[in-house]
Amino acid sequence: MSLQGKAARSGVGRCWLLLLVNLGAQEEPSEAVSGVGNSEGLGHFIASHPVFFASAPVLISILLGASFSRYQVEESVEHLLAPQHSLAKIERNLVNSLFPVNRSKHRASCLRYPSKRMTHTLAPPEFKPDHESQLHAAVTKIQVPRPGFNYTFAHICVLNNDKTCIVDDIVHVLEELKNARATNRTNFAITYPITHLKDGRAVYNGHQLGGVTVHSKDRVKSAEAVQLTYYLQSINSLNDMVAERWESSFCDTVRLFQKSNSKIKIYPYTSSSLREDFQKTSRVSERYLVTSLILVVTMAILCCSMQDCVRSKPWLGLLGLVTITLATLTAAGIINLTGGKYNSTFLGVPFVMLGHGLYGTFEMLSSWRKTREDQHVKERTAEVYADSMLSFSLTTAMYLVTFGIGASPFTNIEAARIFCCNSCIAILFNYLYVLSFYGSSLVFTGYIENNYQHSIFCRKVPKPDVLQEKPAWYRFLLTARFSEDTSDGEEANTYESHLLVCFLKRYYCDWITNTYVKPFVVLFYLIYISFALMGYLQVSEGSDLSNIVATATQTIEYTTAQQKYFSNYSPVIGFYIYESIEYWNTSVQEDVLEYTKGFVRISWFESYLNYLRKLNVSTGLPKKNFTDMLRNSFLKAPQYSHFQEDIIFSKKYDEFDVVASRMFLVAKTMETNREELYDLLETLRRLSVTSKVKFIVFNPSFVYMDRYASSLGAPLHNSCISALFLLFFSSFLVADSLINVWLTLTVVSVEFGVVGFMTLWKVELDCISVLCLIYGINYTIDNCAPLLSTFVLGKDLTRTKWVKNALEVHGVAILQSYLCYLVGLIPLAAVPSNLTCTLFRCLFLIAFVTFFHCFAILPVILTFLPPSKKKRKDKKNPENREEIECVEMVDMDSTRVVDQITTV
Repeated sequence: MSLQGKAARSGVGRCWLLLLVNLGAQEEPSEAVSGVGNSEGLGHFIASHPVFFASAPVLISILLGASFSRYQVEESVEHLLAPQHSLAKIERNLVNSLFPVNRSKHRASCLRYPSKRMTHTLAPPEFKPDHESQLHAAVTKIQVPRPGFNYTFAHICVLNNDKTCIVDDIVHVLEELKNARATNRTNFAITYPITHLKDGRAVYNGHQLGGVTVHSKDRVKSAEAVQLTYYLQSINSLNDMVAERWESSFCDTVRLFQKSNSKIKIYPYTSSSLREDFQKTSRVSERYLVTSLILVVTMAILCCSMQDCVRSKPWLGLLGLVTITLATLTAAGIINLTGGKYNSTFLGVPFVMLGHGLYGTFEMLSSWRKTREDQHVKERTAEVYADSMLSFSLTTAMYLVTFGIGASPFTNIEAARIFCCNSCIAILFNYLYVLSFYGSSLVFTGYIENNYQHSIFCRKVPKPDVLQEKPAWYRFLLTARFSEDTSDGEEANTYESHLLVCFLKRYYCDWITNTYVKPFVVLFYLIYISFALMGYLQVSEGSDLSNIVATATQTIEYTTAQQKYFSNYSPVIGFYIYESIEYWNTSVQEDVLEYTKGFVRISWFESYLNYLRKLNVSTGLPKKNFTDMLRNSFLKAPQYSHFQEDIIFSKKYDEFDVVASRMFLVAKTMETNREELYDLLETLRRLSVTSKVKFIVFNPSFVYMDRYASSLGAPLHNSCISALFLLFFSSFLVADSLINVWLTLTVVSVEFGVVGFMTLWKVELDCISVLCLIYGINYTIDNCAPLLSTFVLGKDLTRTKWVKNALEVHGVAILQSYLCYLVGLIPLAAVPSNLTCTLFRCLFLIAFVTFFHCFAILPVILTFLPPSKKKRKDKKNPENREEIECVEMVDMDSTRVVDQITTV
């Protein structure tokens, strides 16, 4: 109207033109506008107090870092890796109440998952009886000096009923064989897996002789390995301390024995070996983690550097890593103060923080480069926060939700729950420190840039005319573009000399959207899906605890030898009848024998029935006769006296009754694995529910595998559901719900591919890989959400134009964070540990597959799949349009015509 008034007063002839402008196209939802306003205010506030926000995180980290004096290491592997709520633990308590551990012989022990203090020696090959005798004598003579007394094996061993130490039956077998050879007796032969000793006692040697070759009638021709097990008491703190020192001396004795007998190979293994080898991963990883830190710092500095010495930001690359380090230190301090204990799974927490923090810092730096240089630093900082804080806050919320669900009581694996809990703490402080410490660092570098100071040395950069008089090397170090040297049209392109920006804008964006490239990308994606499906169909859960320990350790060596020489039989399974039954009843006898059919049985019950048959006595005796003969005849015989530990009698009036008993079962297998043993456990449990005889089955290894699959998958399952729910719920709040649809499909595609290729790379689904998959959900959202948001919200241009625009705006930040993250992962591949090997493979696949989606799959698929930009053009609507007058002014004093157009 003011323009019309001027024209009227000048007597100017007017012509009216209508200019239709869609005012509603630039409107944002009220929630987004509110968030942007809050973000701008926060950015302006931080820019006004940069010293406080730079110093406060440092001070907090130092104060909390002092809590490392309370640093503790988790000692119990079972507490970490066994399901917290499982039927096997209830069964173990019942078994221990009926048959205390100190009365339990090795037949109930599991050779791979010892629950109490046991020491094993496994000796293949060329192990002769003489070697066994010498080693056994050396072990039993080990002394543990204490003030005033020297403890030997006899003082701390588990005792029989006759107050002698329990030793493996194979010791007696080899002694008899040695005596038979010395006296030239040929009537003694070792049979497998049951051997009958000279006193008539039948002993099981299936887990004590390995690599056995047999003649006819199960007579042993040769054996490649022998295993000896020694059982120590652990009844009080003093006894436990002595037993621990005895185990250490035991390993030293075995090593010395092997040096003097170089032809044999001996593998010692103790009850603390698994715990020590699990925590050893942290020690062997130290120098590799330092190397990783150096590589990440170097790459971050290079990614933030430019030839322009003023606009180059190497310090911001370094300070981004400092921000993540301060957050890590703060989180570790809180964990120490709250009584948390360290374990080797925590090695994955810094990489979770690295992926989250790098995304935030590089997005803020990318937003800074889009601001105008002629603005004040506070205004530029406010624009940076308005541009990047909202998306960074939403992705952080996703981290907290997914890991928070994993940290909830629904997670049955304690190691996974603790990892998720600590990750939540670390991510929260990472978010706060990025916004405060890194934001204030951005302010300081902004002032340096505005003053045209060198980005590294902070000295004033001379003008070009002064710089021409300097040497070439000096001009190279202080090369900078001054605003007065550029026209207005070039001002926005001051950062385009960055190598990654040039690469994306000039080459990659045009190449990936080329019509001839798209079919090959689609073909690669189909191949990707095919191989991912192949691996997905072969997913298996972690089958051995040796997958979480360092490689060159006792656990790995012992387990490898176990699988090689002792895989013919499953671990010994205890069969416990915990209530009084009619053992004298022939139908009950048939039921019990039927339940244990197909196993190698070490059973007082079967031996007693055979004993009665040898005496030509019916097995269907009356109750009193059956029990009296069992107590007074069968158990008194020397060859059957060891069965006294397997039966519990009760006396009521003058009559005895068997109230509980146990037997031991061993399954014949071609190769013992976790799935096979778990199926066997479930079959026996189902049978115990339906059978007339009330029994339970137990082996110490059941504590680790019981409900392991459901317990292991629960954190991932719950996190996926929570992530999908959050994406669905937020679809009503974002500018376009199609963003969340595409984001959900991308996350599913990435996770599916990671699981498939993880399996093809021989990574099983264990605690570490599940935690990595939870992190993979968030890493994918971090990198893909900005691209999808920019593309979906774009209007009026073609799909291809908006794909290019999305890559140009966010591609540099994604590429920078990916390069830094990748070089940080590489040293993990060299760590001699199975845990870090799993960690490296899973994190590398997550990063690689996500990068493949961000820079190949999405840019191609989005060019020919919805949303259609043509349909998104606004229709002609008079309510959203405004008349604009184009006034043609004619100067009355001259014939010159001036056209002026005003825009709204």
